[in-house]
Amino acid sequence: MAPKTGARILYIEDNRDNRILVKRILESEGYTVIEAPDAQAGFAQALAHPPDLILMDINLPEIDGYTITARIKATPGLESIRVVALTANVMKGDQEKTLAAGCDGYIQKPIDVDQLPLQIARYLES
Repeated sequence: MAPKTGARILYIEDNRDNRILVKRILESEGYTVIEAPDAQAGFAQALAHPPDLILMDINLPEIDGYTITARIKATPGLESIRVVALTANVMKGDQEKTLAAGCDGYIQKPIDVDQLPLQIARYLES
């Protein structure tokens, strides 16, 4: 599955190693990945340069992924951007809570490096 031409992905993640890994995987597939280390920086990035897709860590410092997703979905011009949780929250009910908060999808950590590009392509196409 080829990446959407010129697809820009904003990855909001406080863990530097996770950002490096995901960026490396997705850029090798032809995506442009913009990184944000926290919710406030991610929101500012989304406002300044709206991406095609946002990958959202849920366990962020200060403002969690649920809260910033709700803010993104309530902001004119950003409300139609698909937000996909990329999270280690994998207990019973976590996926439902993530979707109820406004996320359009859910990918569990640890990520499957072979499946991640396919998962991202599916979210960009839908």
